[in-house]
Amino acid sequence: MITLPVLLGVGLSPAEALATNKLQSTFGSASAVWAYRRAALVTWKEAWPGVLATAVGAVLGVVAVTWMAPDFLRKVIPFLLLAAAIAVWLRPALGATAKPARCRPLPFLLGFGLVLGFYDGFFGPGTGTFWTLAFVLLMGFELLRATAWTKWMNFTSNIVALAAFLGTARIDWVAGLWMGVGQGLGARLGARLAMKGGASVIRPVFLGVVLVAATKLFWDGWVR
Repeated sequence: MITLPVLLGVGLSPAEALATNKLQSTFGSASAVWAYRRAALVTWKEAWPGVLATAVGAVLGVVAVTWMAPDFLRKVIPFLLLAAAIAVWLRPALGATAKPARCRPLPFLLGFGLVLGFYDGFFGPGTGTFWTLAFVLLMGFELLRATAWTKWMNFTSNIVALAAFLGTARIDWVAGLWMGVGQGLGARLGARLAMKGGASVIRPVFLGVVLVAATKLFWDGWVR
């Protein structure tokens, strides 16, 4: 939403911009994972099935994008993001407290890991939104815990996609690493703010980011 247009604006090709963006975004998701892990919101014992499924899905997504353009997703995803924003807006208490799970952890993690891992490797925008909403609606997590789990899955698909891009696209290491420093610092700050404020902080940020992303993707898919 922000970094890809910047990278394209400074002259990188689309392939270079995508690969460099995965490099810098890996720093942000890794930093957030570390902060949330220290707060004991997620443990490896709980998360590994989802991490494994997400990694497999991301590899398949990167492979698929090499021979199939994501033009259809460019048009559909803005409406899915808008629907997610409306669902959160109309239910102010959504994610404020933990609820009983509607799905068993293993099938949830394996199923959504494969699907959303594939999506992040193939296209990407809104992946975190879909993960967070899935954790809240199906696993009954409060928003803070859902956000922590989302960062684990985002980090997995980011680093797997980055590894795949290493062999297929040139990465601007100078730009990616400097942006990664900013990502790491910003993610730590954001994680601390989220843990301090909980749903009261996460909900407005979540809604704002989703609405802006939906608007940007709608413009790219339907207007430009």
